[in-house]
Amino acid sequence: MRPLSPKTIGLVVAALVVLALLVYGFWPDPVAVQTAEVSRGDLQVTVEEEGTTAVQDRYVVTAPVAGTLQRLSLQAGDAVAAGDTLAVLRAPAAPVLDGRGRAEAEARLTGAEAGVASAERQADAADAVANRARAERRRVERLHEQGSATQRQRQQAVAEALQAEAQAAAAQAGIATARADVRAARATLAGGMDEEPVASVVRAPAAGQVLAVHRESEGPVQPGEPLVEVGNTAALKVQVDVLSQDALRIRPGTPVLLEQWGGPDTLRATVERVDPDGHTDISALGVEEQRVTVHARLDTRPRDDLRLGSGFRVLARFIVWEGRDVLQVPTSALFRTSDGWAVFVVAGGRTERRPVELGERSGLRAEVRAGLEEGETVIAHPSNEMEDGVRVRARD
Repeated sequence: MRPLSPKTIGLVVAALVVLALLVYGFWPDPVAVQTAEVSRGDLQVTVEEEGTTAVQDRYVVTAPVAGTLQRLSLQAGDAVAAGDTLAVLRAPAAPVLDGRGRAEAEARLTGAEAGVASAERQADAADAVANRARAERRRVERLHEQGSATQRQRQQAVAEALQAEAQAAAAQAGIATARADVRAARATLAGGMDEEPVASVVRAPAAGQVLAVHRESEGPVQPGEPLVEVGNTAALKVQVDVLSQDALRIRPGTPVLLEQWGGPDTLRATVERVDPDGHTDISALGVEEQRVTVHARLDTRPRDDLRLGSGFRVLARFIVWEGRDVLQVPTSALFRTSDGWAVFVVAGGRTERRPVELGERSGLRAEVRAGLEEGETVIAHPSNEMEDGVRVRARD
């Protein structure tokens, strides 16, 4: 075989170069993707909801009796000590009598005075009968001791004496009732001006601050009407309404992180109670949701100059699970398959679809129990067109 001439060799090399350029020109470029690394670290699973602060011990002070409330000088935010005067109630003033009312009151007074005289006469007569009955009882008892009176006669004398004494006592009670009627009639006729009105003082049940003043102006109040609310804002709790499915993972002792309350620090709290009864709320989108109220005590006290009070908004994050040195991957890298969850691993510049077994998941990270190794690279946001074996490059 004759060797190729230099001219032929040059033509062959030129043809190969042209072919290589054509192949390179039509070869697809690698797809630019965003990647993330499979790593280990701490992982928290939280339930995040908005809540409000509340005073742990809130006292609603009400009017103990009917009366006229004097104008209150207290305002919301005022400090009070246990036993301090919160309100003063005067006894209600007697009504002013017109001509007809005065005539009726005078008639009632005359009748009451006549009733006193009649009761006294009845009492005198009853006393006389009781005295005679007692004397007869003593006589019969002496005769019974001497054998001149029977046992039946003695028992009858004792019974008559007891009955007479009871009637005398009832007559004395009738005198007291009649005299009370006279005093009431005289007070009505005098319009209550003969007695000084009795004042009732309402005192603070505990030390704290005035949270609300329900009635400030002077005027009549009824028993049980709210006047003032008192509580200690230094002892706060948090109330959060969470979805019922999230409430199943929250129990007493669950730690809570409080943020976006107006201060620079993250406050800590602990769940004390989860209400057993849920309620229906309407979300901002108009969807009915079953929610459960969770109560947590505040463990971290905010600075005094921030004055966190009752009814303030907070963002509560309940830590329902926490792990250390957990193998994890961004949740954005996960996608559903017919067999479960999977990710696209980048190996040698090409994609590889790999099934994974997941554990706990937070909003941004997920625990990987099987399928991946620490340090491997995955596609953070795989598209629906992504397949196995696709050439990819990391996006800047």
